[in-house]
Amino acid sequence: MDKENQTTVSEFILLGLSDQPGHQPWLFSVFFTAYITTLLGNATIIFIIRVESRLHTPMYFFLCNLSFVDICFTSVTVPKLLINMFSQKKSIQFIGCVTQFFFFLLIGNMESFLLSVMAYDRYVAICNPLHYTTVMSWNFCTGIVLLVWLISALHSLIHSVIVSSLLYCRSNIIHQFFCNLPSLLQLSCSDITKYQILISTEGSLVVIGPFILIVVSYALIAFTLLKLPSEQGRWKAFSTCFSHLAVVTLFYGTVIFLNFRPSSINSVDYDRVVSVLFTIVAPMLNPFIYSLRNKDVKDAFKKELCKKKILFCLA
Repeated sequence: MDKENQTTVSEFILLGLSDQPGHQPWLFSVFFTAYITTLLGNATIIFIIRVESRLHTPMYFFLCNLSFVDICFTSVTVPKLLINMFSQKKSIQFIGCVTQFFFFLLIGNMESFLLSVMAYDRYVAICNPLHYTTVMSWNFCTGIVLLVWLISALHSLIHSVIVSSLLYCRSNIIHQFFCNLPSLLQLSCSDITKYQILISTEGSLVVIGPFILIVVSYALIAFTLLKLPSEQGRWKAFSTCFSHLAVVTLFYGTVIFLNFRPSSINSVDYDRVVSVLFTIVAPMLNPFIYSLRNKDVKDAFKKELCKKKILFCLA
């Protein structure tokens, strides 16, 4: 496209989930409730792990970080979605769009990396229990979390810089409720051939790498469990992985559905529904999955409730 025919986009229009005015009040109620539930649920998990000394272990350290990431993940998209539901002009400034994209990519990658680290933690606990405290030392756990934050930040920064340098001249309308990579690339009139190669290499490595680690970890766990002579022992060991497996299935299931959609399905509506599951529903359900299936978390929660009840009665 000739340079004289190119225009500079200063803002984007986020179409959101529905363009029907009558839908906005109940959509606002649903997603506001989901957002508050996500904040309270994950904050409760963080609080319980922080105050209960029995939960000061690597597994719960990673779970605490995962809850923090879930709070950040849903906070990147939902507040803007709620504001736009009652806004006449559902716009977002160019710099705001790039910023949202950066944090969405950063937090999404962190979720993926943390899930893989948690899978490795379960592998060491089940397959190499005698060396668990040595392998999963606090220095290692802290270092690996800082490392994945650094990798995620660099990955997000690279893609954000590239996205911000592209020319956008086709349209400024995004058929989503947040700024994501596919939508921005569709609006760009720059030659993105080289960038697509980067996405296919570095991007795929960052996304697929953690998933491969999870698959390998659970394959080794399954192999170890099959060698246990006691069925009760196998079930007890597997029960420690159930919550994590459920969260992994929910997270990667939506990612797979989002990227491998059947051609017969309407792409816009499909992407919106799966994006809601990915960015809103999954972070909301994660604390319930871990708390409902985890006896230690439930006992710690009951203990804290009893403390609060006693203090309230004494007051």
